[in-house]
Amino acid sequence: MESGFEIECVIVGAGVVGLACARALARAGRDVLIIEKAADIGMETSSRNSEVIHAGIYYPEGSMKAKACVEGRHDLYAYLDSRSLPYRKCGKLIVATSEAQAEDLERIARHAWKNGVEDLGIIDGAQARQLEPALNAMRALHSPSTGILDSHAYMVSLRGEAEDHGAMIAFKTEIVSSEILPDGRCRLVCEGDETSEITTRLLVNSAGLAAPALAAGMEGFPKVHVPKAYLAKGNYFSLVGRTPFSRLIYPVPEPGGLGVHLTLDMGGQARFGPDVEWIERMDYEVDPARALGFYAAIRRYWPGLPDESLAPAYAGIRPKIAGPGEPNADFCLMGPETHGLDGQVHLFGIESPGLTSSLAIAGAVEAMLR
Repeated sequence: MESGFEIECVIVGAGVVGLACARALARAGRDVLIIEKAADIGMETSSRNSEVIHAGIYYPEGSMKAKACVEGRHDLYAYLDSRSLPYRKCGKLIVATSEAQAEDLERIARHAWKNGVEDLGIIDGAQARQLEPALNAMRALHSPSTGILDSHAYMVSLRGEAEDHGAMIAFKTEIVSSEILPDGRCRLVCEGDETSEITTRLLVNSAGLAAPALAAGMEGFPKVHVPKAYLAKGNYFSLVGRTPFSRLIYPVPEPGGLGVHLTLDMGGQARFGPDVEWIERMDYEVDPARALGFYAAIRRYWPGLPDESLAPAYAGIRPKIAGPGEPNADFCLMGPETHGLDGQVHLFGIESPGLTSSLAIAGAVEAMLR
């Protein structure tokens, strides 16, 4: 990268949402540069998740998460179809294993309907076992529009389309300081192969886990609008051997997350997680001892899970802006109407369902900068 230059639009972060924003803005005719501290696309949150295309069932009615997930799901399936990218609309069962949970399913179904998820069906235990014979369920909520995708193939496609429309990416480049100039432009000092200074009129902070720190460190950005960042680690274990399930299996949700659920990758390999582990610093190590809690949770809906069949797989970290014991925060797409700075959009708390919602979020960001 040259030592100093000006460009119309800078996007910080080449995760799935940053890439989707780059594609949307480049297609709209903007000159776009993506700045990414890692050596490749999607190296943090975007590559450390369940790769699930969510239906939009759980999120609070009227929330950005609910709206972006339902809209994003439709957009994502259409995008994957039109580009022949790999995915599978395998469906999901949310499983109640007690009377109290069975009543919860009715509430979840009513809530999902209000969010625009209109294809759900409640089935009894016998019907659930017809679909998945290994399942223990008193009742289940069937979501046929839930699916899985190859998230890396999706991100490669987003990157390709952004670059086809002129976008550029600077990898191994980190913003070490930033300031808002008197004329409203933003000046970024970046370190990579060499120190560079970039001036931009439009800035999208899509730095994921680092987004609050980037805003907090920007000279001239009103700190009152920077949310506190929390790290919620999610550990995954993979199943050793073949799975008897062809659908995703979720328990009734628990505080802080959706419980230890069974998901499948595109090769049919089963994995379990994520759990919720609040941490103080970045740490992707999976403690094998956590498998003990996984066995107990999984056997509520799959009593036949064999001993010694879970192997540590990987961990992801949710970019939370609400801490332990607090209600889950909504997506925060903070534009000029909130922070008062023309040409800047800061994306905070883009956790699940960020992957499913990526095209919808990108559309909203492009509209905010139009």
